Amino acid sequence: MIKNRYTKAAACAVLAVSMIFTGCGKKEGTKNADKKAETTKTVKRKLDKKKVTKALIIVLAIIIIGVILYQINNNIVFDKNKNINLVINNKNITSNLKKDIFIQDDEIYISKQDLGNFFDKYIYEDTQNNQIITTYDTKIAAISLDENKISINGVSKKTYAQTIKKDDTIYLPIKELEDVYGIEISYIENSKVITIDSTSKEQKKAIVTKNLPVKSTKKFIAKTVDKIKKGSYVVVISEDKGYTKIRTENGKLGYIKSKYLANEVTVRENMEETKQIEGKVNLVWDYYSTVAKAPDRTGTTIDGINVVSPAFFHLNKNGELEENVGEAGKKYIEWAHNNGYKVWPMVQNSEAGSINVTSNIMNDYNKRQELISQIIIYCVKYKLDGVNIDFENMKQEDKNMYSRFIIELEPRLKEIGMTLSVDVTAPDGSETWSMCFDRNVIGDVADYIVFMAYDEYGASSNKAGTTAGYDWVELGIKKFIETEEIKEEKIILAIPLYTRVWTEDSSGKITSKNTVSMKNTYSIIPNGVEKQWNDSLKQYYVEYKDGNNTKKIWIEDETSLKEKISLIKKYKLGGVASWQKGMETDNFWEFLKNEIQD
Repeated sequence: MIKNRYTKAAACAVLAVSMIFTGCGKKEGTKNADKKAETTKTVKRKLDKKKVTKALIIVLAIIIIGVILYQINNNIVFDKNKNINLVINNKNITSNLKKDIFIQDDEIYISKQDLGNFFDKYIYEDTQNNQIITTYDTKIAAISLDENKISINGVSKKTYAQTIKKDDTIYLPIKELEDVYGIEISYIENSKVITIDSTSKEQKKAIVTKNLPVKSTKKFIAKTVDKIKKGSYVVVISEDKGYTKIRTENGKLGYIKSKYLANEVTVRENMEETKQIEGKVNLVWDYYSTVAKAPDRTGTTIDGINVVSPAFFHLNKNGELEENVGEAGKKYIEWAHNNGYKVWPMVQNSEAGSINVTSNIMNDYNKRQELISQIIIYCVKYKLDGVNIDFENMKQEDKNMYSRFIIELEPRLKEIGMTLSVDVTAPDGSETWSMCFDRNVIGDVADYIVFMAYDEYGASSNKAGTTAGYDWVELGIKKFIETEEIKEEKIILAIPLYTRVWTEDSSGKITSKNTVSMKNTYSIIPNGVEKQWNDSLKQYYVEYKDGNNTKKIWIEDETSLKEKISLIKKYKLGGVASWQKGMETDNFWEFLKNEIQD
């Protein structure tokens, strides 16, 4: 069809040029005139044949281009698809496909790589159980590679189609994942277009009031990508300066004039996510032993805080999740909710006793799911608002699998409206303390990533030093934002309400066997000891003799904490967390509230 139109256009152009050369059909007269002119030599000036030829070529080119452009602008539909095109949320992303889409037995198959590119960048092949694990929004799905089976949030069902592996590429039947990804899929066979629309995104439709060509751009001269008939429905994408970008019933994207659309309606609204906490998070860890009862805080308030994190859950030596709630914990939750505090209890692995206990769970999909399911059960049982995952002392080689645990936990919590916060250390240090976290992934997946900005010099250090120097804390924040590429509003800065007392003996050996609470720090410093200000650390330092030993203390008080808290505003962080309740001075909470207010 297109070829015939081009042939007709070219024929018209040639005919027009021929008429110029022949004087519109008067050949004989022209020949006689030329012969007479040559014979009688009456021509006063010869025509410059080169100039005439050039002029005629230009005329010919103009005519041909004009005819072709006319045809392009009004008749020709250029993009008859040879291969299947993929349109996701009104964007043609076919050129971004890593592998071709194919249809087999009426099922649409998309490669694992492309699903990772467009829906779940953390899609994962669980080789141990021969299945694909994918998460999205409130769903986690396990798709078997051996049989027609899929498990969504722990509920298994049969599928109509099975995954296919060819040329070392895994292809998944996308229709089976509609519920997981929250999408609607349509294959338009006539135009070979697959459209995928997110059910959480707004969609508008309108009726066309005139038979129209749909153009590729808003320019006057543009190719026609489709034709639409009066009375047909189109998806309205956007409007600009009298033109509307639409998606036709054939799945084609293009522009028409807005005046030819009527009865625009919103068929689906945007689904907006709401945060539990408006503004800055102000969290306090309320830690107590796993064998102790939750504290009785009846009749008390903690000024300015909006989240409490009690020590409710921990892994035991067998890798099982144990609770420490009881009647005291229920009263604690009631007290918190009555005062408007959200409850995000700690889930700790510190009681597991062995680094291998955590490792065994992280490296087994089924064990991870058992742990996640138990967390969900407790969240529902005790009407919690979220959890604070506090896993420490893990193997560096388990870093990716710990990330998998967080990736798989997040949608299950989101499904029931829970908030996920995850504690991590500074991005430097030992293999089992620092290098066991993928902060970029955790910060991307979790609602909040909590930077435990303390123990710059900890109990295992062979050198005396500050618990949390200002320069070290700021450097850590910069790494979170710039190197780990974590959004500022997701970062919670955790501050210490304690410091360490260092002892240097006569041989120069350094030890720190104990910490001292902020409220008790000045009471242990002898009278007459002079404080020295360190402007890099932005805190006071004292040193004094204790018999044959020398005591060294880098003081954490309101002066030093005010400097660190100022970094929350400077870097627009998501909030503050304090370790731990009971270590503070009497006026600390009022001080903290005033310091983090915008």
